[in-house]
Amino acid sequence: MPRLLILGGTTEATRLAAALQNWSQLEVQTSLAGRTQQPVLPAGSVRVGGFGGVAGLVDYLKTEGIDLLIDATHPFAAQISQNAAEAAHIAGLPILSLQRPAWTPQAGDRWISVPDLATAAKQLADLGDRIFLTIGRQELAAFAHLRDRWFLMRMIDPPAEDAPLPLGEILLERGPFSVEHERSLLIRFQIDAIVSKNSGGTAIAAKLKAARELGLPIVMIERPPQPQVEQVTTLAAALQWLKLHC
Repeated sequence: MPRLLILGGTTEATRLAAALQNWSQLEVQTSLAGRTQQPVLPAGSVRVGGFGGVAGLVDYLKTEGIDLLIDATHPFAAQISQNAAEAAHIAGLPILSLQRPAWTPQAGDRWISVPDLATAAKQLADLGDRIFLTIGRQELAAFAHLRDRWFLMRMIDPPAEDAPLPLGEILLERGPFSVEHERSLLIRFQIDAIVSKNSGGTAIAAKLKAARELGLPIVMIERPPQPQVEQVTTLAAALQWLKLHC
């Protein structure tokens, strides 16, 4: 029986694992990086932790007898995606990237597209004093030097005790969020601008709509380059790919 390894940690990966529960012709395992303290576990077999780079992943693929690999990690998990592409090539395995479509600006949006965190920080000079950071806990250090700004920092898990942080308040929340929730949050904390990654999907799209309604600018960090592997954006397309390879 073919064995599939899903590199997960996203809603797309969880939905894929659930859809494959009744596939008797395929054995499925999902791997999570282990960065979230209380992750939403997908259905079926799950492993948690890193692989040790490309060499470690190649060794795992061979040792576990993996036949197919689907990279359904976060669009900003550039390193693991690159490692997966290289490992699949070395091991001679078919690989598919399942990645949610990126957001695109709508009429009324005030987006400032930037390539990285450092550029995002520079863009805040003329965007007000109170900034909403929705970039996760691992990238907060990029804004820690801006001591003349106040930041509302939303994340699922708290940052490490020794992590350099901007001035402001930490808000621990797990989406999805409603437009009403996001609008209320922006008004209550008197937010002047938002910094977001272009993660795509529907989980925090409400934030974008609330910002549009309130006329707030969004500094949008665009996605890093992706490996040159076959890519799909829907669960149906991923399932069709698997049917062709099983």
